[in-house]
Amino acid sequence: MIRPAFAAILAFLPLATAAETAPQPERTYAVREVPRAEASRFMAAAAHPAATQVARDILAAGGSAADAAVAAQIMLSLVEPQSSGLGGGSFLVYWDASDGALMSIDGRETAPLAARPDMWLDADGNPMKFFDAVPGGKSVGVPGTLAALAALHAEHGRLPWADLLAPTIRMAEEGFPVSPRLAAAIAEAAEKGLTLFEPTRSYFFNPDGTPKTEGTILRNPDLARTLRLIAAHGVAPFYQGVIAGDIVATVRDAPVNPSSMTLEDMAIYQAVERMPVCAPYRGYEVCGIGPPSSGALTVGQILMMLSHFDLPALGNTAAAWHLFAEASRLAFADRGLYMADADFVAMPPTLLDPGYMASRAALIDPARAMEKAEPGTPPWREGVLRAPDTQAERPGTTHFVIVDRYGDMASVTSSIETGFGSRLMVDGFLLNNELTDFSFRPEEDGRPVANRVEGGKRPRSSMSPTIVLKDGAPVLLVGSPGGSRIIPYVAATIIRILDFGMDPATALGQGHIVNRGGVTELEEDSTALAFAAELEALGHKIRVANLNSGLHVIQILRGADGTQRLIGAADPRREGTAAGE
Repeated sequence: MIRPAFAAILAFLPLATAAETAPQPERTYAVREVPRAEASRFMAAAAHPAATQVARDILAAGGSAADAAVAAQIMLSLVEPQSSGLGGGSFLVYWDASDGALMSIDGRETAPLAARPDMWLDADGNPMKFFDAVPGGKSVGVPGTLAALAALHAEHGRLPWADLLAPTIRMAEEGFPVSPRLAAAIAEAAEKGLTLFEPTRSYFFNPDGTPKTEGTILRNPDLARTLRLIAAHGVAPFYQGVIAGDIVATVRDAPVNPSSMTLEDMAIYQAVERMPVCAPYRGYEVCGIGPPSSGALTVGQILMMLSHFDLPALGNTAAAWHLFAEASRLAFADRGLYMADADFVAMPPTLLDPGYMASRAALIDPARAMEKAEPGTPPWREGVLRAPDTQAERPGTTHFVIVDRYGDMASVTSSIETGFGSRLMVDGFLLNNELTDFSFRPEEDGRPVANRVEGGKRPRSSMSPTIVLKDGAPVLLVGSPGGSRIIPYVAATIIRILDFGMDPATALGQGHIVNRGGVTELEEDSTALAFAAELEALGHKIRVANLNSGLHVIQILRGADGTQRLIGAADPRREGTAAGE
């Protein structure tokens, strides 16, 4: 509920903003058509039609959500290589219907054991420029996606491992048409180092140096050979055998930014099962994965602060999105100071403490945007002096959601960091540049940055695969790519569906409104522009931007008679689809 003092202000808000709003140039927008699906037995939604189709085929054959997740991610390694793949990392949140329990798996990349906090400082002690650091071996973390998939399959798989890889092996050998999005990504990345290394250049570019275009049939026999080896022998060749050797040789011998990664770094990698992080929100439990991801904590903070305001009564208005932007501003301030790999850095256990969240919500003025949000001081006996980190993340990421016939469900976000990762390609797949997600500054004024580089550490992430529970059962699966904007994309989608009563397709068609601690970004050519004048009148500094999310959603509705209805939607900003039966 809205606190009484705030309710009084909100009652006069429309009149005040109308009086204060200066004439604005007209901003136009289009309402997007959103790919959607309905089903009753099972469903998948992913960022490429081939990934959705292979997941649906696995589900139709009696596979579990875990089986379908493996098949979808392996297919995305082939058809959406710029976003995720064997050379990257993943976070998985999984609902086990038989146990009525939620689990999460951390498949985030790790820094080589030899990595040091000053890794991203140049010879003069200054942080490197981002795109100077990306190409080559130094930015590559030990990949975790394959280990995470194997761990998920070992616990929840129903079909043979090799069967899940077979469709991608076949397509890699036969070829697939380059999609419009992949073609555009190749052309754009040509100016950002994609042609630096021969294997990558020869795969994505023609002999005359021009980028491969939409509709070109792309074959990847190297990836097919890699997957055949993994299908026959599991993950051992990848982490301890010939593929591991190829990865280490590639990153250490890179002509630009060589790495210190060793065979030992590959061999000791482990995907980690972690306790899910859940935040209460209006009778729901919004659950995701904790550190090294900042996603669940920051989404949780935003929603818990907003639970002190009556968003359902405000509806889809500028007043509601002002509150959302302010809560985001406060949550990102805490994220920058406190959140990192909790295996290396002590973190406050009270970041989602209800009393602390109430005190943070009290800083939000419904009538005015704050100048700057400062980190809070959650109750914590082990507080230490730290410097904030604002290291950006790039959106080379994908997300997919799956519900199977047995009631199991998966929400999975995978990444190679920026589009095309480190630009290095080995054995048919791209290698990540996730180590640029660490802070480039190890300290400031003698105070360490929590997200600094350390050997064996996992860089902080914003990936937010989410499962929302009501009365102990899932009602919503959601997640997105988008770098640090993932957090507001996911939080806003939850609000639109749970508070404003939108169905998934309607929610994904809305324009994004994002605040990460500074300006309030509104998505260009979208419904968000309708709120621009009122938000500016409230004191927001507005920037119109291309906010290219990749949200995929499945909503689970249950009738009084126990029947289930699945409603899925794919983000129209990308090429995804939703399908089920």
